[in-house]
Amino acid sequence: MKQTWMIYGANGYTGALIARTAVERGLKPILAGRNSGEIQSLATELNLEGRVFSLEKSTQIESGLIGVDLVLHCAGPFSITSAPMIEACLTVGAHYFDITGEIGVFEHAHEQDKRAVEAGIVICSGVGFDVIPTDCVALKLKELLPNATHLSLGFESDSGISPGTFKTMIQGLSSASSERLEGIITEFPLGKKHRTINFGRGPKTAMAIPWGDVSTAFYTTGIPNISTWIPMPAYKIIGARSLKWMRPILSNSFVQAILREWVDRSISGPDEKVRQNSRAYIWGEAINATGESQTVRIETANVYSLTVFGALAVVSRVLNTDIAGGSYTPASLFGAELIEELPGSGTFQFFL
Repeated sequence: MKQTWMIYGANGYTGALIARTAVERGLKPILAGRNSGEIQSLATELNLEGRVFSLEKSTQIESGLIGVDLVLHCAGPFSITSAPMIEACLTVGAHYFDITGEIGVFEHAHEQDKRAVEAGIVICSGVGFDVIPTDCVALKLKELLPNATHLSLGFESDSGISPGTFKTMIQGLSSASSERLEGIITEFPLGKKHRTINFGRGPKTAMAIPWGDVSTAFYTTGIPNISTWIPMPAYKIIGARSLKWMRPILSNSFVQAILREWVDRSISGPDEKVRQNSRAYIWGEAINATGESQTVRIETANVYSLTVFGALAVVSRVLNTDIAGGSYTPASLFGAELIEELPGSGTFQFFL
């Protein structure tokens, strides 16, 4: 049976990349968003249906989703936009996917599991670089070390940054870092925790960050202690610590608005040349109660290219597979090998 799917936020940097690649593959998503001019322009260019609606009222969203079987939600910041879209998908019976990396969004999605089961829909946040590669590494480590009690995940990339990601980072400047301790998500000052990690290009100083796997990896593996890391020079780690004194200023709505406007004027996202010439290096480490450890690394395509490949792979599989309703992570849907099957990905490398 032919099924209809939608990209909401298709006029954004990543949404447009996904839309163009979908058309190249012979797919015909509906393009949607709240910016009428940009949505209709892109829909005309790609010869696709365009729909314009905002996420401010539930009735508007539900009307916008008439006849839609699956939504790929690409309009951030997801901490604001995800919940109303999930609610509408539950109401109309459409599968929900997004490309977020925000811990709070993952937790909210997981909390809808029972409702998703009852509605017969799949809810799965993080079907892009956030968090497909790290989620798959987490599951692979669980398979290699089933009694692991501690899990660390991280990545290194020179992929550049999109406007949407930059805005999410700005929003996060007023927040602390996070990890999961004995199953509970716990905050601590950004820059407080650091270590040396070889992500795949030699040992580097790394800093703990509030990455989405603090949420998702727990539901994928059941491992109770989880931390997430990126490479960071020592002087920048020291600078990150100073942000705690600026959090009251950075959380001010006026300051946030000014910073978002600056992003709109100044950030366009990495071009095709940058995407083609940059790679991502994913790392994970699991340790059990006796100190036995296992390390996994894998090299993948550029952050944004992987998001395009990952999102389309998951959407295509769900539209062509009978999957029971519920809340899932990418790896719990399609296994650890999902990342190896995406264009530009290498294979898992194992280290004791």
